[in-house]
Amino acid sequence: MIGYKAGAVLALVFSSLAALAQTPPPEPKVLRYAIRVAESGFDPVQISDLYSRLVTAGMFETPLQYAYLARPIQLRPGTAAAMPEISADFKTLTFRLKPGILFVDDEAFGGKKRELTAADYVYTIKRHFDPHWKSPNLYQLEPVGILGLNELRQEVLRSKKPFDYDRPVEGLKTLDRYTFQVRTRIGNPRFVYQFADPLMGAVAREVVEFYGDKIMQHPVGTGPWRLAEWRRSSRMVFEKNPNFREVLYDEQPPADDARLQAQAARLKGRRIPMVDRVEISVIEQNQPRWLSFLGGEADFVDEVPPDFASVAMPHNQLAPNLAKQGVQMIRYARADAWMSYFAMEHPLVGGYTPEKVALRRAISLGIDLDREITLVRRGQAVPGQGLIGPNTFGYEPGFKSEMSEFNRAKARALLDMHGYVDKDGDGWRDLPDGSPLVLDYATQPDGQSRALIEQWQKNMDALKIRIKFTIAQWPENNKASRAGKLMMWGLGWSASVPDGDDFLGMGYGPNAGQSNHARFNLKAFNEAYQRQQQLPDGPDRQAVMREAQRLLVAYMPYKIHVHRIFTDMAQPWLIGYNRNLFRRDFWQYVDIDGELLARQPGKGS
Repeated sequence: MIGYKAGAVLALVFSSLAALAQTPPPEPKVLRYAIRVAESGFDPVQISDLYSRLVTAGMFETPLQYAYLARPIQLRPGTAAAMPEISADFKTLTFRLKPGILFVDDEAFGGKKRELTAADYVYTIKRHFDPHWKSPNLYQLEPVGILGLNELRQEVLRSKKPFDYDRPVEGLKTLDRYTFQVRTRIGNPRFVYQFADPLMGAVAREVVEFYGDKIMQHPVGTGPWRLAEWRRSSRMVFEKNPNFREVLYDEQPPADDARLQAQAARLKGRRIPMVDRVEISVIEQNQPRWLSFLGGEADFVDEVPPDFASVAMPHNQLAPNLAKQGVQMIRYARADAWMSYFAMEHPLVGGYTPEKVALRRAISLGIDLDREITLVRRGQAVPGQGLIGPNTFGYEPGFKSEMSEFNRAKARALLDMHGYVDKDGDGWRDLPDGSPLVLDYATQPDGQSRALIEQWQKNMDALKIRIKFTIAQWPENNKASRAGKLMMWGLGWSASVPDGDDFLGMGYGPNAGQSNHARFNLKAFNEAYQRQQQLPDGPDRQAVMREAQRLLVAYMPYKIHVHRIFTDMAQPWLIGYNRNLFRRDFWQYVDIDGELLARQPGKGS
């Protein structure tokens, strides 16, 4: 017989096991938020828009990355085992990868685990040069002249033959399984930044060949996340990549930032990612996006809509009712510029002759930026003086130019002087040859875009210039713009690296169809752009960048409206949220306080 004490112990064990069996597993931690522009796809080589780059950055890894909390911005190894070896002339970069990094499982691998190797980065870089993929990011790689790659691309363009990925290229080699080397014709001290950009997210050749032209729909990377569900332009769900290696939270914030210091201390040593799922909705309209945050349906809102700035942050201070709830507020100037462009190849607004330049400058002078900032942007922006945005080398807070000038009398005088007058007596200005002058401005159906075009309408009415608006979704306008099919379009540009070169590239002639939406092509500007690329940071480079900006002001291919000031807000239960302007992926650095979330109305007992 089993003794009384032994029986009691067994009974206690069995009752404990029964209790455990009845205990439900912990609820998965889910990060939920909404973006305001639909994704275009998930192939790092084919995308360029901000939101697609954000989601791909969570799935695809780059050799380098930006430290999440470090200020000023710092590069550190990503998949690389250490920082690259860079030659004194900046023309040779050698990267060694960490062994044992695995891609997420996919049928393209035939049921086998697939390790990341140096050949994957060589293949990914080559894909940008393959004309088949029409990489909008090529402009970031082409100018340095990776030896042999530009020539291979030109040969493919001439022959119309498929790109030969197996052909040896002098400037791009694997030295061993985990080491690759890049050699360039031009030494650019800042070229290393590109290896932390999502465009360098490693893609396996087997995956591209397996899915072919549907690769935009099938992301397979080595990052902490995998795509679990997708309804195009509506909803994306990401889950942990079960193959992701052990990485522990170890961020080093500035010593004088108490908030970030406390955040880092709380999460130090935790394995990332810390949440189980990320659910992203596409909500283009500002009101429902803001209301989803207020209702606790979103864990944070990036870019609090300007429509609600006076309610959410009167006088740029967190509203008392939100502060009482424990809402977190992060305010920052993004490295961005919001602009309208004129298609320089369009017969109506394009061209470099005096009368064409005068038309663009007159339109610019007729735009009341103060009203736009006050009425549309609710004070959350500053007038743009040039193309280069804040928080990048080359931006000069004291730089002033005609770009922000509002002067209708001067605009009318320019138009009259160059023959843009009412020739048929209908009250509207015509072209110098007597044909109608009608601007066609591409825009989107969201509320802020409607408010912006209302300002355009009033400004052009005051100059007696007819303007019409063509409305489409943002991805459609982006595609049409890159194909050179739009006369004018308004868009924001956010730098992917902490350097003004990312903005000036929008005016570089060879970048037409990529970053250069206006298709501006001026010899003097192109030469200035090339000079600044090769100079080290310092007064000489700053002077050349200023010269390039002044050329853009003089010829006006872009009307720079504003540099925006953004405010993000996070729920009290979201731990670790911060804004790094150049680190697109952040999901793995945040956590959800389940107990605090459960205490919210409607969230638990």
